[in-house]
Amino acid sequence: MFAAQLGIALDYRAIEAGREEFVDALARFAREGGRGANVTLPLKQDALLLCAEASARAKRCGSVNTLIRDGERWRGDSTDGAGLLRDLRERHAFEPRGRRCLLIGAGGAARAVAFALADAGIERLAIANRTHANAIALAQAIGATNVEAITFEELGVTAAFDVVVHATAAGHANAEFRFPRTLVAAHTLCYDLSYGSAALAFLRWARAAGATRASDGLGMLIEQAADSFDLWHGQRPDTAPVFAVFQHAMASK
Repeated sequence: MFAAQLGIALDYRAIEAGREEFVDALARFAREGGRGANVTLPLKQDALLLCAEASARAKRCGSVNTLIRDGERWRGDSTDGAGLLRDLRERHAFEPRGRRCLLIGAGGAARAVAFALADAGIERLAIANRTHANAIALAQAIGATNVEAITFEELGVTAAFDVVVHATAAGHANAEFRFPRTLVAAHTLCYDLSYGSAALAFLRWARAAGATRASDGLGMLIEQAADSFDLWHGQRPDTAPVFAVFQHAMASK
């Protein structure tokens, strides 16, 4: 849709590969003339290791979601964080600066989002993850005084946040979302990085907890994709009509 909008010929297709097949699948794609790729979970940190060069933001967050072919090498970038911030600001009228944020998860997309939120001037970023050591490692990697790792047990005694971002893969496994409802106040924006059915459990929890604003990550998906497209073609498409089409299609399911 982006290519059609800008009059660019593009063959864009899905390639499924697990972690064991990723290296071979990417090499085969390059041999067949592949010039760029998006990488989804759980391969974003693996993708960084395959890059001869990576952007500063990709190196900082330790993950890559966008690959650009330069000759015989891959160059990597991360557009997840920028995609989230653009969606928060433009579609949800939410400015992170000076706000209190809870991030649940510490994987590839969560890392990109954590750095982006920290750079956006949040007042406090609390990171909670099932494996607490990973949350600690991410907080330490950011290295800011307003960023901390907290345990799941501490969530029960924590005051409500301005925004709760869910960044785990639990929704993809149809896991039930169980966290204290006290994390949410009426003004809290609850945001799942996943979209469609994978976000439903979190969104149900958020609304049951009293959140009047709860959103999946469709907007982030489209914004980060537009940034990827810009890296490949040097032109950033208009995301509004694309978002409208996908929103309508998903609402009609």
